[in-house]
Amino acid sequence: MPSQSPAQTLLQKADKKANSSTGWFSSSSTKYEEAGDLFQQAANAFKLDKQFREAGDAHAKEAECREKCNEINDAANAWWNAAKAYKRGFPDLAVQALGQTIAHLTKSGRFRQAADREKEIGQIYQQELGDLRKACESFERAGEWYAQEDATATANACYKDAADLHAELEQYAQAIARYEQVANHSLTSALTKYSVKEYWLRASLCALAMNDLITAKRNIQKYMTQDVTFSSTREYKFIDAIIKAIEADDQEEFTGSLVEFDKITKLDNWKINVLFKIKRSINEEPDLL
Repeated sequence: MPSQSPAQTLLQKADKKANSSTGWFSSSSTKYEEAGDLFQQAANAFKLDKQFREAGDAHAKEAECREKCNEINDAANAWWNAAKAYKRGFPDLAVQALGQTIAHLTKSGRFRQAADREKEIGQIYQQELGDLRKACESFERAGEWYAQEDATATANACYKDAADLHAELEQYAQAIARYEQVANHSLTSALTKYSVKEYWLRASLCALAMNDLITAKRNIQKYMTQDVTFSSTREYKFIDAIIKAIEADDQEEFTGSLVEFDKITKLDNWKINVLFKIKRSINEEPDLL
């Protein structure tokens, strides 16, 4: 029979301690503290062996022992360590462990850290699990928590990620609302004011992807009153050129404006996808005459 690894030996020891009956001279709290320490040691030993599922499971058992001792901060930390181990190939379990971490953090009023973990959940849903709807919800929740902790820049980054995902899900009205929210915040600081034209460009593209020229034009007028320099930017000129191409039903003119803009400012994948949707609407309707 093959010999046990040090990690498995520690895990057995931890299980035995957690399930042991309490003696005359020790409290159940002491028992769970000791078991929690052993589960933590087992988890670290599993990490050395690159057995990340087992490491995550051991940290989860550690967290449960910490909860039984009412050590809320240690429990939150153990769940987070479990999540970090699960992130190495087990994204569903990582999300569950992060959810447990967040429950402890919000209970103890640590919303800044809870926002960090919620943002991690958003990234896992987006990058690993491909669930854009849930990713969007997590980014918005994280944004709200950052905002209430006065971490405005981080909140805006989360809202911007949420806006991008709303657009990918073709929820353009929600995307516009989020981009405008971030732009309004960014206008208040000299450090972030330069990024406003990018948010307004994205919001305008969303309006055009909805086939809503009236809203697109009205919004652009509004942006120009919020920042008088907007009309001199390449972003404004690009939107204006696209609107003219749509009104003229001219796909060639539309493509030409894309090529011109891309020469100086590379179009990212998000913009290319939205512009493709806009282009499809040009000349889609056959002439009735």
